[in-house]
Amino acid sequence: MSPSPRIILDEKQLNIIIQRLCRQLIETHDHFKDSVIIGLQPRGVFLARRIHYQLGKITGNPNIPYGDLDVTFYRDDFRKKDLVPNKTNIDFIIEDRNVVLIDDVLFTGRTIRAGLDAMMAFGRPADVELLVLIDRRYSRNVPIQAKYIGQTIDSVASEKVKVDWKETEGQDRVWLLTNEETKAGIA
Repeated sequence: MSPSPRIILDEKQLNIIIQRLCRQLIETHDHFKDSVIIGLQPRGVFLARRIHYQLGKITGNPNIPYGDLDVTFYRDDFRKKDLVPNKTNIDFIIEDRNVVLIDDVLFTGRTIRAGLDAMMAFGRPADVELLVLIDRRYSRNVPIQAKYIGQTIDSVASEKVKVDWKETEGQDRVWLLTNEETKAGIA
């Protein structure tokens, strides 16, 4: 009998993590005078928008530059998979700014690598930091590490971390699934 899918973060825990991540960002970036936030499409934007909103409330600065970045055609596997491009929405230059790049799950590092390449079309940043909700630290294919981490999950290759967002799945939570559960559409 295979183990059932398990929720590793519920809505309350997710909100606490978002608050913690915001305060860590404020320790480094203060009021974000020289910093911008970029969420990676498709799933990192949900976390990035929440981080951006909370930072605005906490700092009193709702005008922190924010953008969504599509990395589809910068991926090293875009010819091998049926990928659906998303929309990039960045209306500012990142030249000499500090960029906080945000994604939901850091697994192999390939999406982040693609994001770094795509981001260069908007200028050369002074610094780039990575924030992720979940870090699957034993699965890297490229040497990428997050500076801000919501939670670290030690999982095997046959498991998948799935993040549900209210905006798309109707509820906030993070699951740990086996490949069989993923194929069967569980969770």
